[in-house]
Amino acid sequence: MTTTIVPITSAHPAFDQTAALFDAYRVHYGLPSSPELTRSWLHDQLAQHRISAAAAIRAAQVCGFVTATVMPASLMLGTAWSIRDLYVAPRRRRSGIAHALLQHVIHSARAAGASRLSLQTETDNVPALTLYAQVGFRPVTGLELLNLRLDPDPEDPGDTT
Repeated sequence: MTTTIVPITSAHPAFDQTAALFDAYRVHYGLPSSPELTRSWLHDQLAQHRISAAAAIRAAQVCGFVTATVMPASLMLGTAWSIRDLYVAPRRRRSGIAHALLQHVIHSARAAGASRLSLQTETDNVPALTLYAQVGFRPVTGLELLNLRLDPDPEDPGDTT
């Protein structure tokens, strides 16, 4: 069965299927299903060019997707790409779809002149880590991933200036 990887915009005929699969991806990570909110969020992110997306289509069904962002690589005076999300429907896993989606992003990043492509995943996601290593991704040593949660604090009155 042939898999086609296509760039997705909010106007693409496969957008609604991609948004539905994106909602399933969120549920996979323990978040509640919210199809309309997910669709709206994805639509806005694509329309505002905050992310790009591609979908894997087999037999007229979206069975996987990948999203990426482009960031300035200031020291290199260029750009770096980051894969933000990669998901394949459970019944379609182990069939080469994730590999095809990765190759699509790698090709697109190279064609755009990006200096590097990065991604992150959980340390216990062995199938993903194995695939990423096979494709050529390597762990980055000497760096730490740090986050600052920006949840509203009811005690913080905010900027009063």
